[in-house]
Amino acid sequence: MVKPPKRVTDRLRAAVPRFHKILTDARNRDVNESDTVTIVVDLLADVFGFDKYAEITSEQAIRGTFCDLAVKVDDQVRVLIEVKAIGLDLKESHLRQAVNYGANHGIPWVVLTNGTRWEIHRILFERPIAHEAVCAFDMLDVSGRRASDQATLYLLCREGLAKSAIEQFHQHAQSVNRFVIGAILRSEPSLKLVRRELKRVDPAAKTNLEEIEALLPDVLRRDVIDSKEATAAQRRVKRAAKRATKAKSSAAE
Repeated sequence: MVKPPKRVTDRLRAAVPRFHKILTDARNRDVNESDTVTIVVDLLADVFGFDKYAEITSEQAIRGTFCDLAVKVDDQVRVLIEVKAIGLDLKESHLRQAVNYGANHGIPWVVLTNGTRWEIHRILFERPIAHEAVCAFDMLDVSGRRASDQATLYLLCREGLAKSAIEQFHQHAQSVNRFVIGAILRSEPSLKLVRRELKRVDPAAKTNLEEIEALLPDVLRRDVIDSKEATAAQRRVKRAAKRATKAKSSAAE
């Protein structure tokens, strides 16, 4: 993750502990959605660094769909926020309005929150429109002093959005995850490496790549091998291998 600048870490150290108490009291009182929105606006201003009056807007409407809040950077809406009452568990169905708004307006980033839990989603502009979870955190669990938590909160800070920190995090997460690593382990170069190492363990052993690949489901989790994400990761690894082969051939010529 991108390291936040000092002015951001100083703000997080000061503001996060204060909101621990505010959020805990609100949850104990089981405040309604409207009051939760008020707290979220204060969080966006005091923790995430947005101008409450110029950069946070409410009830954005387009083509008959609404979202509770939107935050702007340089007069451009960057993130849509759907807020639910602090006592409610967040569900995928709660995202529908904000996702529809974002899809119609070309805004890729959507946040679902009940004040304590925050979920960051990216809209996938495909047919049909879809969305994927990118990051999640609980405000009551994060520390304003812990570097890893500061980096997570920075993704939604005004300064982080201005520096495209959330896009960088998403790009990194797409490349460094269990599905891509699983796809790499299933690729031909990796299978050949395993076969070579097996030969060292037992010089008399005779194995082929198909036999080794057939054993991987016993080694890796099933969803790492057999899922939509696994298939996409395999395609990405194969494309990278083709590019490397092509580049090597061009260099040889």
